[in-house]
Amino acid sequence: MAENYSEMEISAEEFYEVINNSDKLIAVNFFAEWHMPCLMFFPVIEDLAEKMKDVRFVKMNIDDNQEVVEKHNVSTIPCLIIFRNGKEIAKIIGAQSIEIIEEKIKGCLITEN
Repeated sequence: MAENYSEMEISAEEFYEVINNSDKLIAVNFFAEWHMPCLMFFPVIEDLAEKMKDVRFVKMNIDDNQEVVEKHNVSTIPCLIIFRNGKEIAKIIGAQSIEIIEEKIKGCLITEN
């Protein structure tokens, strides 16, 4: 059974394990519970998680994980960062359309092969 994105919130402790120990691309959605654009962005990411099974989508609350937020220069939310083998390879800032995000992620998958 596929992981349910809405339940895939990770902590700072889990973050490095997730991005370093996966054979998939990891897409981390940095969000805040009080920020309406972030909440409106969740369905877009949920749709992508359903469509793109070769990418693992997780989310991280910026208020609870300041160290990771600062390390990855997350200054605007929502912010989706794509990782491969523990390295940041792409960053999508703001609530973009599903088409733009999907195209960017597909580009990351192509460069992987």
